[in-house]
Amino acid sequence: MTTIKSRGTVTIDTDVCKGCELCITACPPRVLSMTGSDEINQLGYRYPQLHPGCTGCAACLMVCPDFVFEVFRFEQPVVTEVPE
Repeated sequence: MTTIKSRGTVTIDTDVCKGCELCITACPPRVLSMTGSDEINQLGYRYPQLHPGCTGCAACLMVCPDFVFEVFRFEQPVVTEVPE
C-alpha cells in the first residue's frame, strides 16, 4: 500500500461524457480508468471511473472537451492508502 496526501478530488458527470479517454492519459496519479464495455451512459458511451488516490490536480478538467469534471478542494489534506 502507498499513502497519498490529497488536497482535493473530482466528480465526473458520466451522463454527458463521450468517452474520448483524454483524461485517462492526462491523469498524473493514474486514478482514472474506463468502464467495462457493458457499462455505458445514456448517450451510449463508456465513461471514466475514479479510483482512490485522486489529488485534485485538475489535469482531467483541463483536457476534457465535454467539461464532465468538477474539482473540489479540501480544507485540510486527506491521507488515503491506495494499492501499488
